[in-house]
Amino acid sequence: MSNSTEKEKREKARIVALARSYARNFHPLHNFDQEDTNFKEGDRINYAGRVYDDDEIASLVEVALEFWLTTGHFARDFERSLAKIVGVGSAFFCSSGSAANLLAVSALTSPLLGDRQLKRGDEVITVAAGFPTTVFPIIQNGAIPVFVDITLPTYNIDVTQLENAITHKSKAVILAHTLGNPFDIASIKAFCKKYNLWLIEDNCDALGSEYTLDGKTGLTGSFGDLSTLSFYPPHHITTGEGGAVLTNDPLLAKIVLSFRDWGRDCVCPSGKDNICGRRFDGGEGAYGELPAGFDHKYVYSHIGYNFQSTDLSAAIGVAQLKKLPQNVAARRKNFERLFCALKPLEDKGAILLPQASANSNPSWFGFPIALAEKSRVSRLEIVRFLEDRGVQTRLLFAGNIVRQPAFVTSGGQKLVDFRVAGDLRNSDRVMNDVFWIGVYPRIGAAQCEYMARLITQALS
Repeated sequence: MSNSTEKEKREKARIVALARSYARNFHPLHNFDQEDTNFKEGDRINYAGRVYDDDEIASLVEVALEFWLTTGHFARDFERSLAKIVGVGSAFFCSSGSAANLLAVSALTSPLLGDRQLKRGDEVITVAAGFPTTVFPIIQNGAIPVFVDITLPTYNIDVTQLENAITHKSKAVILAHTLGNPFDIASIKAFCKKYNLWLIEDNCDALGSEYTLDGKTGLTGSFGDLSTLSFYPPHHITTGEGGAVLTNDPLLAKIVLSFRDWGRDCVCPSGKDNICGRRFDGGEGAYGELPAGFDHKYVYSHIGYNFQSTDLSAAIGVAQLKKLPQNVAARRKNFERLFCALKPLEDKGAILLPQASANSNPSWFGFPIALAEKSRVSRLEIVRFLEDRGVQTRLLFAGNIVRQPAFVTSGGQKLVDFRVAGDLRNSDRVMNDVFWIGVYPRIGAAQCEYMARLITQALS
């Protein structure tokens, strides 16, 4: 190694160390990875937020000095670490969790899947109560969502309704682990095996959640044919914008990579040539009607996207992954604090508290609360009461999504082709009676006690 290279490395290390020192000593968010112990009643309690320290600052400076602006070695390191932690063979970093869901569903449309290819008019089973980008990719790929109701207080799919949803057009199931609470993976996997359906786990709100199947405990995201993650700042770890698609299936891995990277056939990463060993070796008719020897880097086998992310984002992710265990532990601790503080209200019949699914240990994203069906206080009244006193609230996303203006007019005219299996009574209840508050690591015992006291006051 040349002296100049050694000198550059030493200078780079010096600058990164200075950045780390700044973050530790002068950065206004010093110790931002710890509980906020300076809380005073009336201070804003966000439902979520960034959780980081000097490690992320140092990583950002390091990648900035390299000035590699697209996907590079930090992204590859992040993908390898992420796959290892979740327990799958491959992870593909992309631009957002929503993009990850679109990639996962789009991958099932590949002709490489033969008879199991998802085609226009085929059906995909999901739930009506959730985040829209779990559902939208079904419609964007020309398939038909089939909506099933959920159960309370798990907020996950009612598996007893699955048989009502199946038809000869059914090809896949896509479900989210709602607010970090795993759905009934055992029943869903058995159902998918029975009818030869693909399973996509939307794991965007559940990184770190555990589920025990056949006596073995694994992380959610490792049970489906495909799974997705989001790294938007409120989530368990963040890269700013960012998401990932994960799989154990080598063929699905190849397809996801193609769809993420413009639909191209070649697996060579940006800046690398002929790793695939096929760059100019395609004979006549090897790739559609392209001529013999056509550059494989410019062969496109799918109608894909550019959903790559950057090394700047990946560098944050590499540092964030090291904090995942402590972030998950903090979220579980805050969930227990709120549950214990609010249990008297449930005992009086005023609210319904969330319940972890059987055989699971959730990595909670939030704390959902359902008001009693005959509550004297409306959800609107209670969320306004909390927001006016500094407590940030959120609804359970779209509520019953089939009642959203993207799906139906105010006069009841359907704007989207979908089907409902059974009724959506609990999805409607989520739409009317449910809200949630935060459990992220900056929240501590004082904030949990204050939130519980305000909820009790609002309901009394």
